[in-house]
Amino acid sequence: METTSPAFEAECRVLVDRFFAAHPDKLMQTRAHKAMRLLRASDKPLKGKVEGWAAGVIYFAATDGRIHCGVPGLLNRDFEAFTGVSMETARGRAVKITDLIVF
Repeated sequence: METTSPAFEAECRVLVDRFFAAHPDKLMQTRAHKAMRLLRASDKPLKGKVEGWAAGVIYFAATDGRIHCGVPGLLNRDFEAFTGVSMETARGRAVKITDLIVF
């Protein structure tokens, strides 16, 4: 699925908002929504499952664009269980997001 599709954006937003409903952090949520807006504006389509991109957006927001060892306040295994995505995938997507939207 490509990020330019409304279905991708809607699904990604649902997954990201579900995460923040369970793990409230207003600043991270604001960063995640901004990252999604910037991805939508990108001219490069993203290939892959929406779950992986949603996890990458959350990881990107949690680390403020700097790749660290996890999401603050959550064990990596808990993040993986919640998102259904491996930390390797989440980190990889966060790196791609960083490349696309951080100038």
